[in-house]
Amino acid sequence: MEGPWVGTWRPHPRRGPILAEFSPPGPKYWLPGTTGHTAHDPTKYRTPAYTFRGSKCPAPESCSPGPRYFIHSSITKTGKHVAPSPLVTSRPKAKIAVTPGPSDYTTEPANRHIYYTAPVQSVMSRPKDIKPFHTPGPGTYTLPRILGPNTVYTRANPCYSMIGKSQYMSAFKDLAKTPGPAAFGKVEMDIYKTRAPKYTM
Repeated sequence: MEGPWVGTWRPHPRRGPILAEFSPPGPKYWLPGTTGHTAHDPTKYRTPAYTFRGSKCPAPESCSPGPRYFIHSSITKTGKHVAPSPLVTSRPKAKIAVTPGPSDYTTEPANRHIYYTAPVQSVMSRPKDIKPFHTPGPGTYTLPRILGPNTVYTRANPCYSMIGKSQYMSAFKDLAKTPGPAAFGKVEMDIYKTRAPKYTM
């Protein structure tokens, strides 16, 4: 049921309960303590604990009860001596174990381990990555130079420069310095051909 207008809006019934209608639980939750050794809060550091030592034990020489107590003759150093006597009790009940029969087992899944079967593929979803891999892009790397003599991990090809021929001690500078036919020594033919036999007197 709609009411009158209040300013620029008209009141309407609410759709559900609001949080202000409910009271908080108060001190209902229990948190582990930070004092003591038992049930200590695992998120807090625990300081060393010390205990109060009691009085010292009496000496073994003073532990004897003395002649004030009467010890029965059936008490020995290993305990009370009692004559053997059979107990009359009922027969214990035997538990009947229900063993499974041959029809309780299913041998169909075991046939694939005995007989040859066709391969079976299962359809399953792709496993989700535990942690996304932040792979860098192609512009992240700076590749070293692979051209020229100063390379990092590749073998550089020989480099040649274009310069003129040196004229120092050149034959083209003074033609009189060129060697003639008589400048070379005569090479014996026995060096590079089969030597003929020689005879001596």
